[in-house]
Amino acid sequence: MKFSIYGKRFEPAYAKHVEHLFNALIRRGVKVSVYEKFYRFIQDYFHLPETVTTFTREDDIKDTSFLISVGGDGTLLDTVTIIKDTKIPILGLNTGRLGFLSHVDVEEIERAIESLINGDYTLDKRSLIEVRSSDQQFGDFPYALNEVTILNKERNSMITVHAYVNDMYMSTYWADGLIIATPTGSTAYNLSCGGPIVTPDSNNLIITPVAPHNLNVRPIILSNSNKISLRAEGREPQSLLTIDSKSYALDRGSSLELTKANFEINLVSLEGQDFFHTIRNKMGWGVDRRN
Repeated sequence: MKFSIYGKRFEPAYAKHVEHLFNALIRRGVKVSVYEKFYRFIQDYFHLPETVTTFTREDDIKDTSFLISVGGDGTLLDTVTIIKDTKIPILGLNTGRLGFLSHVDVEEIERAIESLINGDYTLDKRSLIEVRSSDQQFGDFPYALNEVTILNKERNSMITVHAYVNDMYMSTYWADGLIIATPTGSTAYNLSCGGPIVTPDSNNLIITPVAPHNLNVRPIILSNSNKISLRAEGREPQSLLTIDSKSYALDRGSSLELTKANFEINLVSLEGQDFFHTIRNKMGWGVDRRN
């Protein structure tokens, strides 16, 4: 069995927990491979045995059983660009803040590893959005697990976004921006802008405006079997397009086509962890604050 570890910089207080992760895997005879940049970073805190290898791209980890993301939700989103369509299960070990996706606490490292080795887990299949444009290219992985957003690049004016569903005109948004979120991304930027929380298995897309000029404009939920087309205009020559953590300059008048990707990402859930458990734990649902 082989585990791959992906991560970024972490606070010094987490060093002992990250070291514990590696020691726990090596002690169980698991083969370990570490993202090369992360490997160099952790050398400042502790040293790994020579049996630990490194990787830089998806071709290096095709034989891996699990990928463990060490960090917050942003770090886990970055792992998706390495996993791509390989279907390798991802476990998020949270050394960040809220952690909707990276929801395994550092105190649960031993239990998490035992669960993975013994098969005591479930896989949550998460859909992605594919972004296409006839005018521009967006790298070799134009997919979003959380959301695709169009924002005004300069904060001195609104942008205008024309939206179509299956080539039928839906609406025009005058706003600071527009979010197209997956169910996974419903608890991210979408939630901050007043959008609804949607369960991961709902097969939907959410369109949420960012600070709309028209107060009667509200988020709308569509089936992810639909094709959403967008065209952004404004005073500035470019707006800002984000595909999860990746940003691009979007030329004025460019059209985008958003559809459900033809593959899914597998997120690991341990026993006792589910979407509603995460919502209660992270957002304090069901807690009586009066006492």
